[in-house]
Amino acid sequence: MNKQLEPHQDFTYDSKAIAKLKEEVIHFSHSIGIDKIGFASADPFLALKERLYGHREKGYESGFEEKDIEKRTHPELSMPEVKSIIAIALAYPSRMEAPPKSEKGAYRGIMARAAWGDDYHTVLRDKLKQLEVFLHEKIPGIITESMVDTGVLSDRAVAERSGLGWVGKNTSLITPEFGSWVYLGEMLTSFPFSPDTPVEEGCGDCTLCIDSCPTGAIVQGGQLDSHRCVAFLTQLKDYIPDKYREAIGNRLYGCDTCQQVCPKNRKINFTHQTEFIPDPESAKPLLKPLLSISKKEFASRFGRSSGSWRGKKPIQRNAILALAFFKDKTAVEPLADVLQHDTRPVMRGTAAWALSRIGGEEAQKVLKNAKNAEKDGTVRNEIEKGLFFMENVE
Repeated sequence: MNKQLEPHQDFTYDSKAIAKLKEEVIHFSHSIGIDKIGFASADPFLALKERLYGHREKGYESGFEEKDIEKRTHPELSMPEVKSIIAIALAYPSRMEAPPKSEKGAYRGIMARAAWGDDYHTVLRDKLKQLEVFLHEKIPGIITESMVDTGVLSDRAVAERSGLGWVGKNTSLITPEFGSWVYLGEMLTSFPFSPDTPVEEGCGDCTLCIDSCPTGAIVQGGQLDSHRCVAFLTQLKDYIPDKYREAIGNRLYGCDTCQQVCPKNRKINFTHQTEFIPDPESAKPLLKPLLSISKKEFASRFGRSSGSWRGKKPIQRNAILALAFFKDKTAVEPLADVLQHDTRPVMRGTAAWALSRIGGEEAQKVLKNAKNAEKDGTVRNEIEKGLFFMENVE
């Protein structure tokens, strides 16, 4: 029978009991489908803190992260009793079975792999909850706090310290077994689990991710300018800056380029986590129907995906950019409908830009008619820019 430690007693008294419990936690984690688990000290992340302050000074933050850098790097500010951190990883697919193909007049967008299947936040929280229940049964009085992505700590920094992998030049955590195709979560605990050894393997001289980034957002190995990152741009609710619109391609949410080119991800595809297996029609949806999708339809089709958290507007706007990317002449009519009737200025303005890139007499006629009717200044500006482009560049 396993020995249970009494609440709030000094856990350091019996190193053998602590080591045995750690093995039991590892075994249990695998039994509930956690692919990797590691243990880290709860010491402050001082090197990370220095990098984060430098990152902020350069204006590279996305705005989605926790604003208090002290909280991001000092685990004790989240849980004063913390003595160790448990990191977990779940692998997700890198390839789709029988993906639908884009065809002329029926072009498709693509959701990043992190948005395939069920929302990873929900899946990881469930795994961490099961792990917490196990720990509370084993250690009465233990204090725990779990985080997934939206927590204050850096998932990657915790995972790296825990020995799950190393943070590559593309800023993703790369594991020896699953490459960077993993979701991460962590749990702060008041129990002093012994820390694991960080992975020493790295990226070497490889710069493929830096060289392949569509917008040059990886400014140097391990440093990302979030405001240039396509994954960030696809989640904006406002206009995407002109200089990045063509770089979006047919991406509807997120971007996988820096992971796709990584040699550590070559020939890696794991589908054992069935929650993450994508519905092909949701992961590579037809573009034109997205322009008129209702909130109810969007929630029904995409609501279980992590890519739905910003609502339908960014995905619809990105669908418009994708139609321009394909120069889809059959999209002129639905884009004209957006320009004439959509109540959202960003959608109308983006439709104007897309029509100018698709080109042709019909698109030009639509823009000229819209110019006379449009009341919003930002949309009129997009229409005028589009007409100028068509008259001087085409």
